[in-house]
Amino acid sequence: MPDTPSNDDQFADLFSKLPTPSAGSGVHPESDQPAPAAAPLSRRAARLAATGTTPTVTDVPAPDAPASDAPAPDAPAPEEQTAPPAMSTPADEHEPAPTTDVPRSTTPIDALFAEEHPADKRLVEERHERDRRKGRIAGWVILLVVLAIIGGIVAGGLWVWNTYEEPIRDLFGWSEPKDYESGMAEGEALVTIVSGDTGATISERLYDAGVTKTSGAFYDYLISSGQNPTFVPGVFTLQQKMTSAAALEALLDPANKQENTAQLREGLTVEATLPLLADGIGLPIEDFQAAVADPSVYGVDAGSLEGWLFPATYTFDPGVTAQQVIQTLVDKTVSVLDTVGVPAERRGEILTIASIIEREARFEDDFYKVSRVIQNRLDAGNEETFGKLQMDSTAQYGYGEMHDGTVSSSKEALEDDNPWNTYVHPGLPVGPIANPGQLAIDAAMNPVEGPWLYFVTVNLDTGETEFTETYAQHQQAIEKWTAWCEANPDSGC
Repeated sequence: MPDTPSNDDQFADLFSKLPTPSAGSGVHPESDQPAPAAAPLSRRAARLAATGTTPTVTDVPAPDAPASDAPAPDAPAPEEQTAPPAMSTPADEHEPAPTTDVPRSTTPIDALFAEEHPADKRLVEERHERDRRKGRIAGWVILLVVLAIIGGIVAGGLWVWNTYEEPIRDLFGWSEPKDYESGMAEGEALVTIVSGDTGATISERLYDAGVTKTSGAFYDYLISSGQNPTFVPGVFTLQQKMTSAAALEALLDPANKQENTAQLREGLTVEATLPLLADGIGLPIEDFQAAVADPSVYGVDAGSLEGWLFPATYTFDPGVTAQQVIQTLVDKTVSVLDTVGVPAERRGEILTIASIIEREARFEDDFYKVSRVIQNRLDAGNEETFGKLQMDSTAQYGYGEMHDGTVSSSKEALEDDNPWNTYVHPGLPVGPIANPGQLAIDAAMNPVEGPWLYFVTVNLDTGETEFTETYAQHQQAIEKWTAWCEANPDSGC
């Protein structure tokens, strides 16, 4: 069947595998001059050369030549014609004729279409598999990098929000109201005012009692309204969720003052407790100072009644004496110790641990975690790491910084050689440092299981505390606390 140009396209890949013809050293058949460099073979001639087939007159008839089996006149005999020139077909008439000395390929045409050798095919497959594996690895690497970047952005955003939430809210006008709205008041709340209290301290008390929405709402109201009233010491009955204006009106109303009533909150020292008793019950403070001078009067074998005056709200009948009041408080402490299951011989030890917990923890779960940290530090296995308990509250108590308005201990307090300073002396302090409540006593008796050796409150407003196992983790938590203090310079750090 004659070839057509359309059939040549299927051999496009084939030609790249054919040997490149050389010019050779023959002579042009019609000239004595050396033949010029061989022109590119025609596609038909290339195929014939690849198969090793020599065209004859009968294979490819010349144009205008008669079809005959006889050789042309003057032509050499068939056996003498070793390399006749390739003849062009009409389809190839515009292609230059190749020279007669084109070397023949020794590769059969069928071999060019043969399947790849199994070994070659395996190598190709292995190379493709390597490429796919590299592509998968590169894809995972890119994904991890993207996730790390996104994670860093999210973590950074959370840190900025947690640290600067209030300034950000103020900047964009997202701040929530600092005060409750009118008409929300409900329930009952008792608030104690002590001689010498200011608007700022009373504002904190109102917030702690659930009267106002934020700790600064009442004080901000006094400043904005330009009021500076005189507050009468005592215990006052208010409601929860009051506006600051309504709270001020209630505190100035004598009808809301409870007679012969004293409210003692957890964590107070004996020194801070006596003025509350005097103001609430209406007895001279000197009477209470004399009443606490000898702990043995109340069956307490200790150097002082620190830790033994149980925090609660008390109401007494008219005519009660200071000693009767103190006996009531001590009896309440013994009752709670028995309820928790503290043996009599361990009362002083448990009250000492509980007093530290009361001063250090903020939330219920944290009470039991702080108790575990204290036990872990006191364990014999941690003596090399913690030869001393190192609790700031003990250093502050022994040096007289307990109520100075800051949570950090001064250098002088940390180095002072007093029997309560656990930075100087090993083990527990010589006695309690405050009056603990029932939660702290229970936590001291029943610490939760855990590996923690450190803790630090990283946000004094929320009380968020981080408990860690290693010193490196503890340093990271301290950095968070430092950053929060820098962002809140008036927070009492």
